Amino acid sequence: MERESMEFDVLVVGAGPAGLSSAIRLKQINPELNVCVVEKGSEVGAHILSGAVFETRALDELLPDWQAQGAPVNTPVSGDDIYMLKANGAMKMPGAFVPKPMHNDGNYIISLGNLCRWLAEQAEGLEIEVYPGFAAAEILQEDGVVKGVITGDMGVGHDGQPKDSYMPGMELRAKYTIFSEGCRGHLGKQMISQFQLDKGRSPQHYGLGIKEIWQIPAEQHESGKVVHTAGWPLTENGATGGGFLYHADSNQVVVGLITDLNYANPYLSPYEEFQRYKTHPVIQQYLQGGERISYGARAIAKGGLNSLPKMHFPGGLLAGCDAGTLNFAKIKGSHTAMKSGMLAAEAVAEALAANPEGGEALASYWDKFANSWLFDELFRSRNFGPAMHKFGMYGGGAFNYIDQNWFGGKIPVTLKDDHTDHGQLKPAGQFSEISYPKPDGKLTFDRLSSVFLSSTVHEEDQPCHLKLHDVQIPILVNLAQFAEPAQRYCPAGVYEIVEEETGPRLQINAANCVHCKTCDIKDPSQNINWTVPEGGGGPNYPNM
Repeated sequence: MERESMEFDVLVVGAGPAGLSSAIRLKQINPELNVCVVEKGSEVGAHILSGAVFETRALDELLPDWQAQGAPVNTPVSGDDIYMLKANGAMKMPGAFVPKPMHNDGNYIISLGNLCRWLAEQAEGLEIEVYPGFAAAEILQEDGVVKGVITGDMGVGHDGQPKDSYMPGMELRAKYTIFSEGCRGHLGKQMISQFQLDKGRSPQHYGLGIKEIWQIPAEQHESGKVVHTAGWPLTENGATGGGFLYHADSNQVVVGLITDLNYANPYLSPYEEFQRYKTHPVIQQYLQGGERISYGARAIAKGGLNSLPKMHFPGGLLAGCDAGTLNFAKIKGSHTAMKSGMLAAEAVAEALAANPEGGEALASYWDKFANSWLFDELFRSRNFGPAMHKFGMYGGGAFNYIDQNWFGGKIPVTLKDDHTDHGQLKPAGQFSEISYPKPDGKLTFDRLSSVFLSSTVHEEDQPCHLKLHDVQIPILVNLAQFAEPAQRYCPAGVYEIVEEETGPRLQINAANCVHCKTCDIKDPSQNINWTVPEGGGGPNYPNM
């Protein structure tokens, strides 16, 4: 079948905070622009997962009347607790010794998915076309210029042959395309590689965030309370990261653990570390007697300014976490993503006003970014991650306290971490296997019951969207040298080693995939390429 084609002035790939903010800003600047947003999730918000403590600075700029318009931003932070955890205790950090960016006065506890649903309503009110369930699978290019995307074919069987329900993807053409797919975006990754946008930059660094929502007894709930932790359990196995527990509205708490993906021990399981995390008395006191009602996982890009690629290329731009604008010192990326999307919109609108044909490489985007509060914020936090990687939890914490509280983030030195996260994994022979406790079904749970709570659904009879460059590497290299860590780093049980008469085999349970992208990041051989499945597939998060 011949592909249908639609043309727009601007195409936005991804209906997250960056993409929706860019679309809204475009129509605010020029209501005559024809703007389209495509989203691979079954609905806007279905694939959105964040902590989330939200800073309203970008929202204040984009939609100053957001409160009157009913934005789902209703639970102000009422207090911060920060703990250094040990297996047998905890030390609460005095506020005076906490780096300033981690204070949350004036912020809100929100569901980022629900905020994106609301932003999509605002976008549609501006006559922006928002199409959920359409996965941008390929990039349209002509003579080295991005011209839009091709959405994924529907109705293709596991064998690659069209089924009776086959429908070819559409060509969505645009004068400019803004890629805002989130962390480790499938198409953004291609653009970075093709145009060498990361040349001269530190490699991007990542963490895996795993999150649950709990309904808890009213007497255990403290609306607006924020708890952050460092230390146990990750430090027991040589890893770094941090935990969080936020008291949202309606007697709910969100609890999660971010595991830095530069860990060395291939036997470490971020999922099992999170289950252990919930058993610490500081965390357990709020969950005891409650009911777990939702689960999800997502990688975050935390390299910051040092790892930020050049974000423009002929015909297109990267925005938000597709580029890596999260501020890890604040543990926040929503307001920074929104601002980067707004800056992208301003650059595109100016370019179209000057040349309605489009297709240029928008260097003005970087200029706008470099003169914005977003750049200033990322510059002030540029040392946060590298300090933790170089000096560890205590040394890095001390450096960041001095940098942030004494120098305001402008200490006259820039630390860098030029190691790739996947390259930090060491051979299994250097470690002993980790024996994790069995789940009790009350506080701790197995992977499959967790995936069930994510409401993940894929069409079973479709090509596997987790592509192996070489099918022999998982056994000959990853299993032999690293005990095939995919079995453990995946938080959804996608990868299994199955023993057969002919020997071990890697089985990929692609239907379980929650689209976290960890496999694409942490595979030591960089042999896994995460691509989009059929549109509408994946998790269906209600309030993440």
